[in-house]
Amino acid sequence: MTTRNALVIGAGSAGTATAILLAESGWEVDLVEINPVVAAIGSGITLQGNALRVLRRLGVWERARERGYAFDSLGLRAPGGELQAEIDDVRTGGPDLPATLGMYRPELARVLIERAGEVGVRVHFGVSCARLEAGDRQAAVTFTDGTAQRYDLVVGADGVRSATREMLGIEAGTRGTGMGIWRAFVPRPDSVTRTDLYYGGPCYIAGYCPTGENIYAYLVERAQDRSGLSGQDSLRVMRDLAENYHGTWDEIRRALTDPGKVNYAHFETHLLEKPWHRGRVALVGDAVHVCPPTVAQGAAQALEDAAVLAEEVIEEGDATESALQAYAARRFDRAKTVVDASNQLGQWLLDGEPGDVPGLMARVSELVSQPA
Repeated sequence: MTTRNALVIGAGSAGTATAILLAESGWEVDLVEINPVVAAIGSGITLQGNALRVLRRLGVWERARERGYAFDSLGLRAPGGELQAEIDDVRTGGPDLPATLGMYRPELARVLIERAGEVGVRVHFGVSCARLEAGDRQAAVTFTDGTAQRYDLVVGADGVRSATREMLGIEAGTRGTGMGIWRAFVPRPDSVTRTDLYYGGPCYIAGYCPTGENIYAYLVERAQDRSGLSGQDSLRVMRDLAENYHGTWDEIRRALTDPGKVNYAHFETHLLEKPWHRGRVALVGDAVHVCPPTVAQGAAQALEDAAVLAEEVIEEGDATESALQAYAARRFDRAKTVVDASNQLGQWLLDGEPGDVPGLMARVSELVSQPA
């Protein structure tokens, strides 16, 4: 039997998950990451049950649970901190998995990289793809260190501004949604045992998610240019916005002292039309679909891409045209539903319209409760 080889570009969740699944099935896999160490931008990540279902398939669920914080409900609060509603979250990964797991993003990256090494993935940091030719039978790759190799499959998992996608000549049409988010990573108050969302006040959403001994707290505002702010200025702006929220936010605000733990980003969105490949090069994760985190499905959808792509390629025995077509066919409508719902919820907030939020969330939960 011929041993197939694959290159995965980008060691985020989608890329590392793809590498693990291919290596487990007997493929020889190289995983390259332009950053010199295991890292991830941002402070925390919310993983819903359908993401946890993929983590279990990857063999890392127990490690993730130990290093994260699991919970099964959601609180809705007024700016003063008063609890207005408590909602039981849907266990979209199945009854034997929690509804949600909060994690520190770099910790999730480390868990996945550990597993990749265990199953034989060759991980290369500080290197990436400099040139790519997407042939019908193999893809030819020249790396940034000057070496070259041919692969039966190349997977571009290199994010929103994917260089792989650009080398394929694909335009994503990424656009801002009109919102920006302040995030900070602070010690977890004893009162925080789940995500609570505050509505009202100067921000569209003020929320927090437990990740273990810490939480990541966030404030969503109308998008604006914050690029010229120093670290101290950014800290001051987030503290000033947080002054409008109380209850647990009073404790969070007192803990906002380190400008290095604060970051700001604009919400963006795009969704590529099918196919999601050219020749032997396929795209996964944020390279193909990005949505604001209003329904907390970004990481889950990226992990589902990895699972479905690997499943189709492994079943076919090679990264054939039919396997890669089947991958996008299985994923497109599901990803589109999530992207559209995420954007719709954000637009309702921007427009000050109530919208049918419970109905929208129920439709998304029902969809992702079924395996991808």
